[in-house]
Amino acid sequence: MKICVIGTGYVGLVAGAGFADMGNDVTCCDIDEEKIAALKRGQVPIYEPGLDKLITHNVQEGRLAFTTDLSSAVAGAEVVVLAVGTPPAPDGSADLRYIFQAAETAARALSGWAVLVTKSTVPVGTGDKIEAIVRQHAHHEFAVAANPEFLKEGDAVNDFMKPDRVIVGTSDPRALATLQALYTPFTRSSDRILVMDRRSAELSKYAANAMLATRISFMNEIARLCDAVGADIELVRKGLGSDARIGTKFLYAGAGFGGSCFPKDLRAVINTAKEAGTRLQVLAAVEAVNERQKHLLAERLLEHFRGDLRGRKIAVWGLAFKPGTDDVREAPALVLIEDLLAAGARVAATDPVAIPTARKLLGERVEFQASNYQCAEGADALALVTEWHDYRRPNFGRLGSLMRTPVVVDGRNVWEPSAVRAAGFTYYGVGRGRG
Repeated sequence: MKICVIGTGYVGLVAGAGFADMGNDVTCCDIDEEKIAALKRGQVPIYEPGLDKLITHNVQEGRLAFTTDLSSAVAGAEVVVLAVGTPPAPDGSADLRYIFQAAETAARALSGWAVLVTKSTVPVGTGDKIEAIVRQHAHHEFAVAANPEFLKEGDAVNDFMKPDRVIVGTSDPRALATLQALYTPFTRSSDRILVMDRRSAELSKYAANAMLATRISFMNEIARLCDAVGADIELVRKGLGSDARIGTKFLYAGAGFGGSCFPKDLRAVINTAKEAGTRLQVLAAVEAVNERQKHLLAERLLEHFRGDLRGRKIAVWGLAFKPGTDDVREAPALVLIEDLLAAGARVAATDPVAIPTARKLLGERVEFQASNYQCAEGADALALVTEWHDYRRPNFGRLGSLMRTPVVVDGRNVWEPSAVRAAGFTYYGVGRGRG
């Protein structure tokens, strides 16, 4: 099957390489000439484990190509995947101009029937608007379908190649048959293709991310209660997770969530509800709790040092919003660092892969160190923000000899408080007591 993927960001590259790996002929398009030139040289613009090898293999096999010539890529394609960005507008709504531009350009380039598949995260009703745009400019029959992505940064390749579900939103028989044929190699072990109307498919993506975000903010609220009453959130989490109706996933308290999906999608679905004349009070609270939570680690440090961080060096371990990615968009670490700098602290920071992306935002206000131990040298306190494997089992004896004062703030509850305290440290976690 010939496929055109418009957009070479996170979703477009993973989808394009994944489809190619199943034997399809895929061309990925982008208007960014530098990005396409880099991809042709074998340089992948994002860090995602396994993606570089997947792209290289399929380029070598002649199944995957990159171009800025969208018209030639669309011509003859049975499937045109719209995977451009939908960044937040100032009011929190999704900015859809890029996907509408892509739809119009693709419509003009159609050389025969094709299904235009919206894989970008878009508000309910976007497919209707795309269909109207394509109908206005296309000279051939077509269909428009919704096919939201459910990829976790850091494990996106595995998620795409072995999906737990594939949602297809369309009422067009030919489009459905085409997409079922496209996805059958990915779902051979079980029937995981869910067919529904386009609007329900569009909302499914937002609903899924909103539910996961809700679980995180809920646990962060309970963690605050734990601190207030002397309970341990980790024990509470185990009690909750053992209930089969609840399960164990996304029940971890911490420094808040970030990234390119949860914060953006929460604001977008809240705005969608507002435009539809209704209010999503729970999700508004989820967003507010998360924004408050991102300041928690700085609050702990200010409390410990009696409100005065001037001249103190604080080491920050982890810059990416989660392990396995270099994405720092809305990362809790950035909020912590800004709070620390505003309080007059010196900040040293480290991360296995996200230093280059963080440096673009923070500049020279932060001392970046490649080594986590070097980062902690001479520090008055250490804050763990991203739970990379590198940071899960540090040598606390070595840390104690390097730091000026042995104070740690565990923003992901990955260290055992009793063991850290036994090593001579003052320990602060999230929902695990105040020291």
